Amino acid sequence: MSALIDGIKGNRFAVFGRAGMDLFADPVGVKSEDADTFHADLGGSSANICAGLVKLGSQAALITSVSDDAVGRFCLNKLAQYGVDTSYVRVIGGEYRMSLAVYESRIENFQNVIYRNGAVDFQVTEEDMDKIDYSKFSAAISAGTVFASEPSRSATFRAFDNARKAGLPVIFDIDYRPYSWPSPEVAAEVLSRAGEASDLIVGNDEEFGFMAGGIEKGFAKAQELASKPGRIVIYKMGEKGAVTLVDGQEIETGIFPVTAVKPNGAGDSFMAGLLASIAAGSALKEAVMRGSACASIVVSKPGCAPAMPTTPELDAFLACHPGPTT
Repeated sequence: MSALIDGIKGNRFAVFGRAGMDLFADPVGVKSEDADTFHADLGGSSANICAGLVKLGSQAALITSVSDDAVGRFCLNKLAQYGVDTSYVRVIGGEYRMSLAVYESRIENFQNVIYRNGAVDFQVTEEDMDKIDYSKFSAAISAGTVFASEPSRSATFRAFDNARKAGLPVIFDIDYRPYSWPSPEVAAEVLSRAGEASDLIVGNDEEFGFMAGGIEKGFAKAQELASKPGRIVIYKMGEKGAVTLVDGQEIETGIFPVTAVKPNGAGDSFMAGLLASIAAGSALKEAVMRGSACASIVVSKPGCAPAMPTTPELDAFLACHPGPTT
């Protein structure tokens, strides 16, 4: 585990996966179909993780491809505004398009409409991955969506190999989105392969259950993955908190209850908070708690990237918020 923790403490992250545009309805509570106003900001799971990391004092570079159009440029501009390194983002012309999410700030009957036709982020290649200077980074992060289609799938497995050769630990957020995949069977096989190639795996009970072939088998799958020496597996259970599996231990942690205005963005914020906290010297259990606090902060505000907390905001939340549920 020391190599994994040392890599995270290096605090320089290469992040693989998509950026996109989020359009979220205003004001809080209004349905998308009834809204007159939408706010635009950065979205996409990997881009959100990058924004969350940088806000918490880490360095992050996004490795992806974007469309050569107004929406692609919007996403590049937003990444730059958040302080994310875009030197490994390739701009692609033609009919490929950015991912677009249209959602609202409400919990009841929450709607998130995602447009992923001809997704440009699936066009990253093995050649793109071979151009990266891995010595600039201390750890690699990927969200599972990159594995849903080619050439991105093969390219990201190539990046995992390159990262390992360079001595970088691999961090994997399962992030299963059924709409991106050709079939559940392909997804289960490929995501399991990605998990086997990773040093830190984060997912929820449904995602581990999916990899195992049934939600009732999910925790056993997490335990099986965690049996590899040096690997950490974090099994999230929503309102029931999380179990961190490491070196034969099962560390249980709760959540910080908040009044949520939306359900999305929590996982990306959790990952950013977890990693930035380990990098800043927190013990593993405390880092999981700080990640949980980041998730609670994000679901209590509109938007995803703009809702990610800074370190002072996270510390202030923890100082004034009652302790986590048990």
